[in-house]
This record gives sequence, structure tokens and C-alpha cells, in this order.
Amino acid sequence: MGNSLSGGLPDDMCNHLSKLEVLHLSLNDFTGHIPSSIGECSNLQNLSLSVNRFNGTIPRSIGNLTSLKRLSLRENDLTGEIPWEIGNLYSLEILAVQHMRLTGPIPPSIFNISSLVEISLNNNSLSGEIPSTISITNLEVLRLWGNHLSGNIPNFISNASKLKALLLDKNSFSGLIPNTLGNLRFLERLDLASNNLITETSTHEWSFLSSLANCRNLRYLAVSFNPLKGILPTSISNLSTSLQYFFASGVNISGSIPREIGNLSNITIFDLSYNELSGSIPATIGRLQNIQGLYLDGNHLQGSIPPSICDLERLDTLSLGGNLLHGPIPTCLANLTSLRYLYLDSNKLNSIIPLTFWSLNNILAVDLSSNFVNGSLPLGIENLKVLTRLNLSRNVFSGSIPISIGKLQDLLSLDLSNNRFDGHIPELFGDLISLESLDLSNNNLSGVIPKSLEGLSFLNHFNVSFNRLEGEIPTGGPFRNFSAKSFMENYGLCGSPALQVPPCKSRQSKMTPLNVLKYALPVVTSIILIAAFIIVLKRCRKRRRNLPVEEDLLPLAIWRRTSYNELLQATNRFDECNLLGSGSFGSVYVGTLSDGMNVAIKVFNMQSEGGFKSFDVECEVMRNIFHRNLVKVISCCSNVDFKALVFEFMPNGSLEKWLYSYNYFLNILQRIDVMIDVASALEYLHFGCSVPVIHCDLKPSNILLDRDMVAHVGDFGIAKLLEEEDSTKQTMTLATFGYMAPEYGSRGIVSHKGDVYSYGILLMETFTRRKPTDEIFSGEMSLVDWVKKSLSDAITDVLDANLLREEEHFIGKVDCISSIMKLALECTEKSPEERKNMKDVVAILKKIKIKFLKDVEQA
Repeated sequence: MGNSLSGGLPDDMCNHLSKLEVLHLSLNDFTGHIPSSIGECSNLQNLSLSVNRFNGTIPRSIGNLTSLKRLSLRENDLTGEIPWEIGNLYSLEILAVQHMRLTGPIPPSIFNISSLVEISLNNNSLSGEIPSTISITNLEVLRLWGNHLSGNIPNFISNASKLKALLLDKNSFSGLIPNTLGNLRFLERLDLASNNLITETSTHEWSFLSSLANCRNLRYLAVSFNPLKGILPTSISNLSTSLQYFFASGVNISGSIPREIGNLSNITIFDLSYNELSGSIPATIGRLQNIQGLYLDGNHLQGSIPPSICDLERLDTLSLGGNLLHGPIPTCLANLTSLRYLYLDSNKLNSIIPLTFWSLNNILAVDLSSNFVNGSLPLGIENLKVLTRLNLSRNVFSGSIPISIGKLQDLLSLDLSNNRFDGHIPELFGDLISLESLDLSNNNLSGVIPKSLEGLSFLNHFNVSFNRLEGEIPTGGPFRNFSAKSFMENYGLCGSPALQVPPCKSRQSKMTPLNVLKYALPVVTSIILIAAFIIVLKRCRKRRRNLPVEEDLLPLAIWRRTSYNELLQATNRFDECNLLGSGSFGSVYVGTLSDGMNVAIKVFNMQSEGGFKSFDVECEVMRNIFHRNLVKVISCCSNVDFKALVFEFMPNGSLEKWLYSYNYFLNILQRIDVMIDVASALEYLHFGCSVPVIHCDLKPSNILLDRDMVAHVGDFGIAKLLEEEDSTKQTMTLATFGYMAPEYGSRGIVSHKGDVYSYGILLMETFTRRKPTDEIFSGEMSLVDWVKKSLSDAITDVLDANLLREEEHFIGKVDCISSIMKLALECTEKSPEERKNMKDVVAILKKIKIKFLKDVEQA
């Protein structure tokens, strides 16, 4: 399992394996046909060939394996029909042949295997109807989604009384949703979405909903995209208090939202989007205290947004777009501190944006487009520091565009079109380094298009048409790809004829005496001032040689300066109660500045040469790097005998605390997110800086977590800057033992690939909860060797046992962490040339995360 084995299986394999009981070859790279001789391995109880590249058909001889309890062929390139001979496997408990290209009907014989606990045939091209007789009384999971199955959902499916998951979505089932589903007392997950199912034709009553009140364990219910029609019954309040997910999007229901939905006390996601609902949003919605996603968009809801929505403190997504809501944007939205996505677009809202709104500093996407929102945008907009998408188009905003928007460096899309903004396009828009789309069309903007926008390398959509802009259209960077549509109806613009604007006039003109004076006088004046400045500077330097030095001349002007006395007050005179930790180069204290901001203050040890050097290095590195996954420097204090840097405070401490402290725990998804954050930071340091940076000391104590558990890499005390011509550097400074790459520890050579090695060690440690210096790694056995050996034997032996304590999604978890450990081993190859680069690491980790989420969703 998971060894990257390739090639085909020999036709005579069972001649030598006649007593074999378990054949587990999943997660490899096998190709070719599954040999028909597999049917001769008569003692097989577990056959798992999943996640390979086998092709051809499922051999009928598998029906000879009468001792088989588990058959898993999922995620291969198999085609053809499911052989009816599988119905001979009377001991079979798990049948998993999903995510392939199988066709034809489901053999009725399969549904007569009474021992079956799981049938997973999902995501194929199977057709026909569910067989008319079902005697699978022990069945707990039936996955048939993503096929071309048709006909009615048979009433006798309720005979499978132990059924926990019934997933029939994305098929062509028709007819009524059976009321007998309520007999499935153990049912936890029911997905009937994307079919042609209907309700009672005369009354359009959702009687099936009433019957499901008997399913006391029901957590997930999806009926979206069926032509159900009707009115949402008040009996929805009778659904089990265990219900967490309810999806009824695009089912053509009308009427109002019943007040009784407030009784769904544990609902997490509630989706009634794209229906014909009218009336107001009931105030009882404020009782859904556990809700994280509320989707009511695409209806005909009226009235104002009820203040009770502001009681939903766990709300992550609020989607009310495409309705007829009017009145103001509630000021109390600021209470929703967990809010990440807000969609109020295409309504009739008619107020200013309340000032309290700008305190939602963790929100990721805001869409207020197509309303009657008015007023100007305040400077406080820069508080939305992690915002990625902002759409305020088609409103009546006025005034100038605040330059503070330029501080939103994570912004991907900004749409301010079709408003009444005036003034200039801010030069600081050139700092929106992540921007992909910028639309400022149909306003009253004037002035030039800033040249700074040429530096936006990701910008692929740009529109400033229908304004009053003038001057030359920039030609560098993304502007090479924009068409005339981006600039039309700006009569003062000039540039290339391809953009349908006039050519820019030559700057040469007849020089009259007045023109000579106009241009020469400032130049002469500047020369005189510069000369005077140089003379004064030389005299000052000469005097400084004989005066005591009070402050160094380090280039720290980019940071606010903080006095020593202010730091004394902030830390209660550096009281031990404020001490967060100490190292060889200094100590870190928590403090509160005079403006109330909590900060971390790193005080360097001036008694050692290392302290001086560490301060210089950290200043040199930190002044030129800006990224959401790097610890942010706020201020500094630099005197002859005292040097400190003031950082943004990370209230959730270090990754080390979360891995090893008794009362803290990170689940798999949280650990993946942390490692993606760290990888993104390293990718930026290696490839995104004007001068590439090598961190040199990556370890859990240097990974800090903010209030939202976003990871930030810190401590650049021994970092190295690479000159343009360098790919490696020599150093005498050693990093932390166990995390150093071999070439760093033996020869003092540091490079990007050394950081990659440290990252690989960190990746292993995060999921095994074993330090590379653990006492079990003595002699020749290292953390890398330990993981490598376990990957071929039993990966579960090395994983943090806490991750696997809950049996739910066990296989998905193991598959996910196996992939992560493979990546970690590729990062820790002995030869630097064979290691991954951080761009690839980020991409691979994100794919692993997406696959894990998909596996969990489909489980």
C-alpha cells in the first residue's frame, strides 16, 4: 500500500499464493488488466486494488472468491459492466467499486447478499433502476450517487433497517420521495439532490419530511435541485435536534419561511437558496445558535434584515443576495466576529455602510453590489486586512477612493464600478500585489492611470472605461494584454492605436525664454539644495566622530519608533510574568502599548556578539518582506545598549504548544492548514521577494498562530539574504539540531533547499507528534528513517494517535496523511537537488487537502 509500485500483475500470481488471505495493493501505480486468474486465490478475504491505473473490465472470476469479505477496486480506469457473479460472494461485507467508468445495470444478485454492510458504486455511468427486491438487512451504507440511474426510489429500501447513509444524488430518479424512509431509524445521512423527484401532486405537501422526524440520528438531509414545489411545512421543526445540514436549494418552494425553523437548534448549514420564497426573514432565525452557513439568496424575500441575525455568533457565511430586502445594513453585523463571507448583493438596501462594519477584520469576501448603498468609503476600510474579494459595484457611492485600500494586500478582486466616485486612482493600488481583477468603470475618476499598476503581475482583468482619465496608458506588466474595452470613453487617454486612443504627443516643444525659465529654475534650485545638503552632512559626520553616539543609523524608518520607556510601561518593567520565552539571542515579552494594542516584544541580548548580529539580520530581512503568513513587525527600539523589535501578538501561541501541551489539540484539517500557511510563507521568501531569503531555523516554536489559527513564520535571527547571482551561502552559524539539512550541519552551506529539508522535518513532526531529537531516534534511526520504514509497513504506527482516535473517516485520514508523509520524504532527500521546491509543495498540499475534504464529504 502506498509504495509507488508500478507495472502489471502476473497472470499466474495465484499459483504461488494459494493460501493468501489479504492482498492490499492500493495507492500504487499498477497498470494493465486485473488477471482473470485472481479467482484462483480461493482463500482471499480482503482484495484491495484501489487507487491505481488498472484498466479493462472486472474479471468475472472474482465471483469464485467465496471467502471474500472486502472487495475494493475504486479509483481505477475500469470499464464495462459489474459482473453478476459478484452476487456469489455470500460472505462479502464491503463492495467498493466507485469513481470509475462502469456502465450497465446494477446486478440484482448484489442486493441478495445479506452480509453486505457497505455498497459503494458511486461516480460511475451505471444505468437502469434499483433492483425490485432487496434483502440486505445488514446494510449500513448505500452509495449510488453520480450515475444515470432512473425509476422510482422503491419503498422496500426501508427494509434495510440498519441503514445509516443513503446517497442517491446526481441521478435521474423520479416519482415521489417515499414516506417509508422514516422507518430507517438509524439513518444519519440522506442525499437525494439533483434528481427529478416530486411531492404529492395535488397538495404539494412534503409528507416525507414529516416521516423523517422518526430518524433521531439524522445529521445530513439534501433534496436540492428537484422539482418538489409546494410550501415548506411547519413540520420541519419536528426534525431531529441532531440535524446539522439541510439543503433545499432550487426546489421551487414558495410561501414564507416558517417561524418554526428556530427549533433546529443544532443546524450548521441551512440552504434555501434559489427558490420562490417571499415574506420576511423570521426573527426566530436568531435562535440558530450553532449555524455557520445561512443561504437564502435568489428568492423574493422582503422587509429589512432582522437584527436577530446578529445573534448568530458562529456564522461563517451569510448569503442574502438576489432578494427584495430594503432598509439599512444593520450596524450590529459587527457582532458576527466569525463572519468570513457576506453576500447582500442585488437587493434594495439604502443606507451608508455603518462604521462598525469595518471592525470585521477577519472577513474574506464582501458583496454589496446592485443596491442603493450611498455615502463615501471611510479610511477604516484597511481594517479588513485579510479581505480577498470586495464588490461594491452598482450603488451610489461618492467621494474619492480611499488610498488605504492599497493596504489590502490579500485582495484578489476589487469592483467599484457604476458608482459616483471622483478624484484620482490611488497610486497605492500598485501595492495590491495579489490583485487579479480591478473594475473602476462608470465613475467620475480623473487624472492618470498610475504606472505603479504595471507591477501587478497577477492582474488579468482591468476596466476603467467611462471615466475622465487622461495621460498615457501604461504599457508594462499586465497592460500588454488588455484590449481597448478596458479604456473606452476616456477622452484624455493616449497610447497605442491598438487601444483605439490617439497617440501621445511628443514631449519636445519650442523652448521660449519663459519655458526655459519654467523648467530650468527648479533644476538649478534642486542642484543648489543638494550641494548644500552634502556640505552640511559632511560637517555633521565630522562632528559625530567626536560626540557620544546616542542612536544607531540602521535603516528603520519604515517602522514606527518606540521609546525604551514606553516598552518598560508596556511590559511592567519587563516583569517575569510578561515573559513568553527566552533564547540564546534574547527574550520575548508580551506587552500592551499606550494605544491598547497587545504586542510581542523581542529584546536582544546585547551582552553577546550574537545578539548584535541577530538584531541586524532580523532588521535587514524584516524591513523588506510582507506576507500574511509572516509575523508582522510593528515597531522597533534601537539605542546603543538596548535593541528590541515589536511584533504583532499571536494569541494562540506556537505550533509547539499545540502539538505538545496537554490541553491543546489540532485536528487533521487544522494541521494541514497550518502547514499550507508555513509553505506559503517559505514560497514567498524563496520566490516572491526582490532579494530571496533563507529562513535557516524552521521549527515548531517559530511557527505562531493568530486568533483565527492562521500560521505566521517568525524569528529571522539567523536568516540569510541571497544575492542575485547566489544560490547558496556559507555560514558559521548553526541552526537547531534535528531540523538542519545534512549539508548545513556538515559544511555550513545554506540554500533554499535547506529550508525545504527543515520543512519536511516539520511536516513529519506535525503529524507524528515526534520531535526529530526524540530519544527513540538514537543510533542510526532518524525521524526520516522511521517515517520511511512505516510508509511501506504500517503508517498508522507512526501517526499521532490522537488523530485516529475517532473512527469516523478512518480510511480517508490514513490516505491523506500517507500522501503528506510521501511529500515530507520528498522534501528531506539527502541530495538538495532531489528535494521539492516550495512552489510545488504548496500546490501538492492544497491538492491533498481538496481530496481529503472530498473523501470526507462522500464518506
